[in-house]
Amino acid sequence: MTRDHVIVTWAAGDTGGDDLRALLAAYHLRTEAEKGVPVGGPAHLPERYRVEVEDPGAAFADDVVLVARRGDAAIGCVVLAAPVEGRAEIKRLWVDPGERGRGVAGALVRAVLTRAHATGLRSVRLSVWRWRTTAIALYERLGFVVTASWDSRDDLVCMEHAFGGGGERSGGGGA
Repeated sequence: MTRDHVIVTWAAGDTGGDDLRALLAAYHLRTEAEKGVPVGGPAHLPERYRVEVEDPGAAFADDVVLVARRGDAAIGCVVLAAPVEGRAEIKRLWVDPGERGRGVAGALVRAVLTRAHATGLRSVRLSVWRWRTTAIALYERLGFVVTASWDSRDDLVCMEHAFGGGGERSGGGGA
């Protein structure tokens, strides 16, 4: 595993907005295809996803967006949604398929966990599609445990990482 990437906080108006839009589009297009409803391009995504691609600054205005960069290229992203009652949610973890296996996904999740813990959150949660077994394994290595579902959609696995009482388990790798 090489570690020639950096994790940066993205904000609306930052350079690299097109890179982030491309990563979000790839995430949503792949997810829709995996759910069995492929679409012809970002303009054909369901509206709730299309707005993230078209204007991530507005869609994630209250959230923290982290981007993994190698040189001038954005190669991965993750969103930490604004906390509610001491807990935040991880969304949109995506690493360019050509960059997988190099620890980028793990670095993004660890960066989110570090940031969430530093702000005093009790826990971080996420939902992941059951068929994304590599991602589930990564989350488990980083200390997430399967928890009762808060989402009514079929095929979602809900997981949570609590702070305190042991913290993050060691482990690396990437999705």
